[in-house]
Amino acid sequence: MTYLQAVTLGLIQGLTEFLPVSSSGHLALTQTLWKLEPDSSAMLWFDVCSHLGTLVAVGVVFAGTFGRFATRLWRESSSRFVGQRVGWRIVALTVAASIPTAVIGLIFKDDLQAAFGKPTWIGVGLLVTGGLLWSTGRAARPRRGWGRFSWWRAALVGLAQGVAILPGISRSGSTIGCAMLLGLKRRWAGQFSFLIAVPAIVGATLLEFADLRSLPANSVGRAGPVLLGSAVAMLSGYAALRILLGVVQRAQLHLFAYYCWVIGAAVIIWMR
Repeated sequence: MTYLQAVTLGLIQGLTEFLPVSSSGHLALTQTLWKLEPDSSAMLWFDVCSHLGTLVAVGVVFAGTFGRFATRLWRESSSRFVGQRVGWRIVALTVAASIPTAVIGLIFKDDLQAAFGKPTWIGVGLLVTGGLLWSTGRAARPRRGWGRFSWWRAALVGLAQGVAILPGISRSGSTIGCAMLLGLKRRWAGQFSFLIAVPAIVGATLLEFADLRSLPANSVGRAGPVLLGSAVAMLSGYAALRILLGVVQRAQLHLFAYYCWVIGAAVIIWMR
């Protein structure tokens, strides 16, 4: 992997990991154009490091939110706490969402990721993502708080996150869009999406790292391009996440549908 390729892939990873346009689809298309092997040791090493970079971006953006959340959990753990234990309810909802994501990731990961080498399916996935994003602009304003967001609704959001393993299906777009369509208020839909993203990204990174450990130590390629690409993924991911949260709050998530439709249709036409 060259430095130019690493920077480009890092930029694509960071921007599309959080903007609702499918990072996996864009990376797979770029790898196809450059004839890079997604299962090669160099690409596995890049995936691990770039996912860590985007995870750092999540931590930086939500540092204050996570800090207040941890403080709330500590207070609610006291026997003297009076009021609704909203923090622990959010933890339970996160667990409920993470279970279907984990099941899909562990059982169907190889079958779903087989679509990475099929650009036509990536195009179809982008069209589906566009449809989901477009529907958020037509649905009624979501008004549910955490107290009225039930376990089965959280599980459906987790199911959407699991299906987003498919290239072309946006993780952020699927989870935020699904949460909003199920009635969760916009601000909390964005926060919930990235709260459940942390265990998902950590789990995916650990699985990739396990695959990487089975490869010869001298097969991972040069560290320089990988580290540079990961730094680019972190910085661009930070910017993209800030943009996305503003877009969700302004109820403009549906505007990304047109981009997904154009790129998806172009990929399908190109392949035909």
